[in-house]
Amino acid sequence: MSSEFRKQISLDKEKATAVVGRVRHLMGLTRLSQAQFAKKIGLDPANISKYINGHLPITDNLINRIVVNTGVSREWLRDGIGLPFDKNHVATPAVARVEPGFQMFQQRSLPIYDIAVLAGVEELDRAFTQENVIGYLTMPHLSPNWAVVQAQGNSMMPIIESGAYLAFLPENEFPMIAWGEIYIVVMENRRVVKYVRRHDNPEKIILKSANEDYDPMEVNKSDIVAMYPVKAIINMHLCH
Repeated sequence: MSSEFRKQISLDKEKATAVVGRVRHLMGLTRLSQAQFAKKIGLDPANISKYINGHLPITDNLINRIVVNTGVSREWLRDGIGLPFDKNHVATPAVARVEPGFQMFQQRSLPIYDIAVLAGVEELDRAFTQENVIGYLTMPHLSPNWAVVQAQGNSMMPIIESGAYLAFLPENEFPMIAWGEIYIVVMENRRVVKYVRRHDNPEKIILKSANEDYDPMEVNKSDIVAMYPVKAIINMHLCH
């Protein structure tokens, strides 16, 4: 089998990661859980989870299945070109009542989710539902594949101020860690936003705050549920 033919079957890692991000965004737009989305496109819910978490390769066949069953733009889903739907597309009854211009604005923007980053222990993607969207953020250089939540606390000052918005890739990258980068780390008993450093013990990692008043944390890898890479930090300064 030629390498060219293999590429047609399974997308390369970078393109597959981008497609997964758009699939997550599509589920948010259509207000479907993973299980509901799987049913809509005719897949077992366990398999859609495997695609999203990188355990099964993203293929053109999967993309075609999603396009046929949801009406989403193939160019947008596969290559990130254009919008998910044309301005006249009706995704849900709720969207149907939105003016077309605002609908297009939503589709070009990053959803801001009403999720407390430092509260709760479940994987964040379970809370990526339309009901939790409290607004949209449009800025240059922000990818439509990212999601936005608000940070709390001062452990990452001055890099991340309390109340800052964090744009992050809504895909669990554990255990594929980019050492030295900032992650939202979900553990069995809490969530934190920290620099992730390598530990001498391969079974552990170090979570380091930007604020020197906070000591580094040593964490067992076995206690980590998920890790989401922070892609952009938007600190807010409101003038009174």
